[in-house]
Amino acid sequence: MGIDINHKHDRKVHRTEPVSQNVYIRLLVKLYRFLARRTNGKFNQVILKRLFMSRQNRPAISLARIARQMKNKSREGKTVVVVGTVTDDKRIFEVPKVKVCALRFTEGARTRIMKAGGSCITFEQLAVEAPLGQNTVILQGRRTARETNSHFGAPGLPNSHAKPFVREKSRNHEMARGRRKTCGYKK
Repeated sequence: MGIDINHKHDRKVHRTEPVSQNVYIRLLVKLYRFLARRTNGKFNQVILKRLFMSRQNRPAISLARIARQMKNKSREGKTVVVVGTVTDDKRIFEVPKVKVCALRFTEGARTRIMKAGGSCITFEQLAVEAPLGQNTVILQGRRTARETNSHFGAPGLPNSHAKPFVREKSRNHEMARGRRKTCGYKK
């Protein structure tokens, strides 16, 4: 008599293809799947893995963050690679001359990069220029920058900085017993 194996945990939870039906992303996956298989090196494997990701895991990156990351002397003249969107940032006035490869550029970001003497390229152009990822810097935006992240955790517990879902911050909203010394006790 054999043992009864429980198969409910068999699912492997990592993406092997994008969920998105976007034709452009699907074509890029074909290209980088080939490059990842036929070349030695992590670069193409990392790009492929990030192309599979959901939009929450491909956060946008601003020009300010790119400019700050490229200030390093060792990164001078290298191509910035972003698997996501590059957005404009009005808080900086000087945009350095950089070559950026990304899935999307906002209109403002594209014009500012071009005006500074830089260039915006696509991933298929990058595959021709740097098939092994030579002279590139892979950057990504902050995943925790989403407003939803501020609510993660248990609001009200000591030392928890989770943001509660309240209509407004006042004496009447979740600020009664247990939250004030004058009302019973303060936790």
